[in-house]
Amino acid sequence: MLEPSQNNELPPIPGKRYFTIGEVSQLCDVKPHVLRYWEQEFPQLKPVKRRGNRRYYQRQDVIVIRQIRALLYEQGFTIGGARQRLSGDEAKEDRTQFKLLVKQMIVELEDVLRVLKS
Repeated sequence: MLEPSQNNELPPIPGKRYFTIGEVSQLCDVKPHVLRYWEQEFPQLKPVKRRGNRRYYQRQDVIVIRQIRALLYEQGFTIGGARQRLSGDEAKEDRTQFKLLVKQMIVELEDVLRVLKS
């Protein structure tokens, strides 16, 4: 098992639309073969496949991978437990809280923009 590390130690996600498996591997500190395995175990992971079955992950996929990594490596969940956690009621509550947080951040940023414009 990998050494436990914090998600805030991971590099920030660049503002790109698609990421290759190598880029995601570096962004999430997980080897590519682990990512391919997680695709089979977690229905939330569905990277776009193009020419020659090359995988292209979107920003949301990278966020989900970081959540899976945190559940498995930092919180000690099993694959089955992490799958249940991501698809259960707790995940819906997490998504709701995340949406509220994003809305709050948007309002705050709009306030900052108004101050900067004046």
